[in-house]
Amino acid sequence: MTEPASFEEALAALESAVSRLESGDLKLEEALGVFEQGVAASRACNRWLDETRKRVQVLTADANGESALGFLDAEEEDGPDGDAEG
Repeated sequence: MTEPASFEEALAALESAVSRLESGDLKLEEALGVFEQGVAASRACNRWLDETRKRVQVLTADANGESALGFLDAEEEDGPDGDAEG
């Protein structure tokens, strides 16, 4: 599988692979090939999302009211007290 040109293309390939696998009409070898294509499409989607996340920044205020650039999803990674959960 060649690298998809866009996130939407990768997502469509992943959805197609899932649909074909869910149909249950594939022979084992064919299902394995479709599964491998789906894994590759999933990884491509993750790469697109990771790159997009790095580019999406928002202007936020820190505790002192100063403006600071931060990631859009920073609140998801930090707990309510600002410490990383985990």
